[in-house]
Parts: sequence; C-alpha cells; structure tokens
Amino acid sequence: DVQLQASGGGLVQPKGSLRLSCAAYGFSLNNYDMSWFREAPGKGREWVAFINSFGDYTAYADGKKGQFRISRDNANKKVYLEMHDLKPEDTAVYSCARRPDSAWAAPVESLDQYNLWGQGTQVTVSS
Repeated sequence: DVQLQASGGGLVQPKGSLRLSCAAYGFSLNNYDMSWFREAPGKGREWVAFINSFGDYTAYADGKKGQFRISRDNANKKVYLEMHDLKPEDTAVYSCARRPDSAWAAPVESLDQYNLWGQGTQVTVSS
C-alpha cells in the first residue's frame, strides 16, 4: 500500500522538544516535496513546514523558523520535524503530506497540491 505514517508525538512540558518522523511506504520520496501540517481542536488544518524533494529548500510558517526544523532522508524514505521550545499552543495532531515536485510553482501551504496524507500523531504540550 502507498501510505505515509507519522510517529513520535506525545506529551511534553512547555519549553520541551520532540522529534516527529514520517515514513513513506510503497513509493519513493525522490520526486515528492513534503510538508508537515497540524490540526488543533476547533481549528482547521494549518501548514507548518515544507521541504523540497532534494532537501535543499525549506520553508516555515510564520514564527516557526528557528523553533521547528524539517529534514528528510530520501534513501530511508523518512521526513522529520524537530520541534523545540514547545508551547501549549503547539498542541495539535501533526501529519505529513506529499506533493509531486512538479508542483514547485504552487504555494507550499496550498492543501490541494498534496495528494497523499498520513495519519497524524498527537502532540500535547502541557505541564
């Protein structure tokens, strides 16, 4: 099956860190840009971070550059999101998604460019 699977979430105290992983199954990551999104209770899906298929370009939602870091390992078909200095407002279900790298001209936060979504992993920031 072609799928994405996120993992690594959990309960963390404010100012703590987590590293999320997204594993790809049934396809190669080589021709896909990847993003992380999140969805908090009562809010819509929010784009968080993007990395292009080569891994040499990244983008972050406002306020997240420096707090979050996205990376990828195409050989092992993994994408990562390192999160630091976590705040209660970062509490959400985090999921990864792919878009063909042919969509390079489209805004990275545009949901309709993504054609495969993984199930999310819950991140809860609380003392």
